[in-house]
Amino acid sequence: MTAVIVKNILSLTSFSLFPFFSSLGNFRYGPIFRTSIVGQPIVVSTDADVNYRVFQQEGNAFQIWYTESLFQIIGKQSVVAHHGGFHKYLKSLTFKFVSPEALREKLIYEMDESTQESLRSWSKLGKLDGKDGTAELVFKYAAKKMLGYEESKDQQKLRDSYKAFMDGLISFPLNIPGTPFHACLQGRKKAMKVIHDIFEKKRSGNDGATNDYDFADHLLEQIKKEDTFLNEEIARDLVFLFLFAAHETTSTALTVALRYLDGHPRVMAELKREHENILKMRETEGSAISWKEYKSMTFTHMVINETLRLANITPGILRKVVKEVEVKGYTIPAGWTVMVCPSSVHLDPNVYKNPHEFNPWRWEGKELHAGSKNFMAFAGGTRLCVGADYAKVQMSIFLHYLVTKYTWRVTNGAERIRTPTGIRFPKGLNIEISENK
Repeated sequence: MTAVIVKNILSLTSFSLFPFFSSLGNFRYGPIFRTSIVGQPIVVSTDADVNYRVFQQEGNAFQIWYTESLFQIIGKQSVVAHHGGFHKYLKSLTFKFVSPEALREKLIYEMDESTQESLRSWSKLGKLDGKDGTAELVFKYAAKKMLGYEESKDQQKLRDSYKAFMDGLISFPLNIPGTPFHACLQGRKKAMKVIHDIFEKKRSGNDGATNDYDFADHLLEQIKKEDTFLNEEIARDLVFLFLFAAHETTSTALTVALRYLDGHPRVMAELKREHENILKMRETEGSAISWKEYKSMTFTHMVINETLRLANITPGILRKVVKEVEVKGYTIPAGWTVMVCPSSVHLDPNVYKNPHEFNPWRWEGKELHAGSKNFMAFAGGTRLCVGADYAKVQMSIFLHYLVTKYTWRVTNGAERIRTPTGIRFPKGLNIEISENK
């Protein structure tokens, strides 16, 4: 989920990134070439083998890298700022809460309840913006799980701060009042204040929380240990980044899925058939989705993979070369920057037949629950997204209830996401929805 933040320095849309690099690369200079982005000389790789090697060499020949302005936004003590053993330690803290075991034993049932509640509120509205609706759905559960935070019960509106943060995320890094970048930093400042206040209340025992044990509770326990490297600044940045990643990436994928499903009735019919069969096989009517049922959603995972392949939520990922390395006959000096572009592989006609076509059946018979050099929707190597399973479970639950309990359609805005040459932020995708009687 964290890799998506590279978009800040690109100022390019995820969908437009592929044709941009294709015109420079595959059609003129080959799949590996040198260019300049925002004044920075960069080696760009649109080659699947090279991309895979860069991810596998993380911590050896390559190291994660972002601009100074980006660290102002995400926090200088963020998990992406750390390397080696400390990065593994921070990643393990997060993984404990979103692991397959945690999902199977508890999170899937909580997500089920939260998703149903959100969809019921959608049907009461009747009409809504798909991106805003999915963002609220995703954020509500993530904030409660990370912090024990509930927007309806807190005077400090955390999601409003994140919305301000997101509105200025893709902007020139000029920190002057009135600029989008300044608004983004102010959004971060307000969000961090809410997170800080929650940490303070938890530490003092005045948070008024229920017996639910959340991620912030776990971090505060770790901070108390004598042998820990963790401090509260790092812990708060960890929570901030997870909420940002969950809020933006999963909601964008769900919105793109809404667009494609609305325009592909055959896919919609097959998806509905799969989920209605699950209901028929269920012993207790009205029970929550079980882990066994989730694992049986083969076509659903085909739809999710195809959505992620086309959405290309992470258009490019930057790595700094820490020691001279040779790649396919080219020598890249230490100190240079490499941009890995999974999106170019996802839309390569040599890898995927008719790559701009939404066709979940292309995944039939293939591994659906792991990445590969040709499918890096969740990055790879040591920086593989820790929340990949978490996101896929949430998307699957959403699709289950959407196709079995509701009638819906896209009313306008669909043309803005019609192909991989569309826009990055699919706002304005208006939908009508009602609950089936």
